[in-house]
Parts: sequence; C-alpha cells; structure tokens
Amino acid sequence: MSTSLIPFLEMNGNANEAIDFYEKALDAKVVSKRLGDVPGNPKSLLTPEQKNRVSFAVLKIGESELQLTDHFTGSSYQKGTLMTLVVQTPDKEKAEQYFEALKEGGHVNEPLQASFFSPAYGIVTDKFGVTFRILAKGRQ
Repeated sequence: MSTSLIPFLEMNGNANEAIDFYEKALDAKVVSKRLGDVPGNPKSLLTPEQKNRVSFAVLKIGESELQLTDHFTGSSYQKGTLMTLVVQTPDKEKAEQYFEALKEGGHVNEPLQASFFSPAYGIVTDKFGVTFRILAKGRQ
C-alpha cells in the first residue's frame, strides 16, 4: 500500500442521504460506521438521532475512494468547509512527516496522535486554508 490522497466530505447531518445518493448516482460500494458504534466513553449519552449519524464512511467508486462524515468530531462545522483531504499512508513516521510539514504557517485542528483506528491521526489546516486529515493506516 502506498500513500494516497482521498477527498473527505463533511455532511453536517445528512451523510446518510448523501451515501444513498452516491450509491445510486455513482454505483458506489459503501462501507460505513455509525457514530453509535464507535468505541468511546460508556458514560457518553448519545441521542437516538446521534446514534444514526455517520461517524465515518468509505465509498468505493471504481478504483477511487470517497470518505464522508456527519462532522460529529467535536469541531465546529462551518458552511463552506464541506471538503477536507485525507492523506493516508501505511507508515506512521511518514504521517508524522506530512503533519509537521503541513502545519508550518498553518493551524493544528486536532493534534497528531494515536486513536482506536490509527497509530497516528490528526487534522491540520495549511497556510493556504486547505484542511488535511493525516492518517497512518492500521490499528494502534
């Protein structure tokens, strides 16, 4: 597996509708994970609506990949910030290198750190205003 650049749509609550649409319109093959299924704090109470929102979805369209979320990560949604780019690599050190380079003159939205789905994951907006999700593929 090599490093790849993947578009990431932040849907602000209508990801399920978008997934259904792209599945039909683009013959997308869908794998999704609902927010209520994400490992987390058992004391955290999710409303039934929140449990049905999409935490993360991958749509395979031919050889390409499109990722979506309902933007439920705790950061604030702003209209006009619908798309970010995912830089996915199998190499944790390469993810760290990308993150460090992109944050020069930019802004760290979410520090690069281990998560339940990746040994290195973070979000950074570069000096040009482009937001990247840096992801080392694989579990911690």
